[in-house]
Amino acid sequence: MAPISTPQTPFGRVLTAMVTPFTADGALDLDGAQRLATHLVDAGNDGLIVNGTTGESPTTSDAEKDRLVRAVLEAVGDRAHIVAGVGTNDTRHTLELARAAESAGAHGLLVVTPYYNKPPQEGLRRHFTAVADATGLPVMLYDIPGRSGVPIDTETLVRLAEHPRIVANKDAKGDLGRAGWAIARTGLAWYSGDDMLNLPLLSIGAVGFVSVVGHVAAPELRALLDAHLNGDMEKAAEIHQRLLPVFTGMFRTQGVMTTKAALALQGLPAGPLRLPLIELSPAETEQLKIDLAAGGIQL
Repeated sequence: MAPISTPQTPFGRVLTAMVTPFTADGALDLDGAQRLATHLVDAGNDGLIVNGTTGESPTTSDAEKDRLVRAVLEAVGDRAHIVAGVGTNDTRHTLELARAAESAGAHGLLVVTPYYNKPPQEGLRRHFTAVADATGLPVMLYDIPGRSGVPIDTETLVRLAEHPRIVANKDAKGDLGRAGWAIARTGLAWYSGDDMLNLPLLSIGAVGFVSVVGHVAAPELRALLDAHLNGDMEKAAEIHQRLLPVFTGMFRTQGVMTTKAALALQGLPAGPLRLPLIELSPAETEQLKIDLAAGGIQL
């Protein structure tokens, strides 16, 4: 049974976009994935994204994606919202992944803006609508023009929000003004997709986070959110400011690379990366240790 959700928080409030652990020889590590998922939920996450970009979805097969969803659901599906990343730049392939995720038991879908081929806004509308029509699962859009090359315009978001299964947006656009207008006009559940903007987005109507930093700082993110919800803005700001070195350090280079390094430093399942991603250099790892320590993260 899926965890309880509300229209305001259809996927929970604190979600981590989980890395995909691999074994030393580069194979999918399902036992490690289950142990990591359990750790993340125990630490305060009430949702997990699997098969997202941070899960190295561009370099995992469809079969591996299916096995990963099923394994994570088995481990924590009764305690957390398990949202499957299914977005690609091929609508037909995205529909296949969406139906497979539904068959596996996923609680929802994360659908990124099609990347590289740079479709127009009408193409985006048709793509997202086709995905939402393909299953009975709720959909979280993922707006990240820095990776996709194309933003989802506010007018497109307004139209997409009319679909009964398009219920949320992960905002990594980095534009608080446009976010404010979109939140006001769409009624979508808004999730910060940029850890540095977690608190600013909460202040204009976001309901939670889809975080990378949640791998190492889920209790702190939960405390920040709770302070905000309780009206203690001073405490929320204090936690935000304390985490600034962590927000900076986890994105000095590619986020999957730093996340897997941080997990390895903590003795948690991560494993190697698949090319074209590579392990951090010794100097980068030392800098990451400094950044995490400056933010109060124990290694």
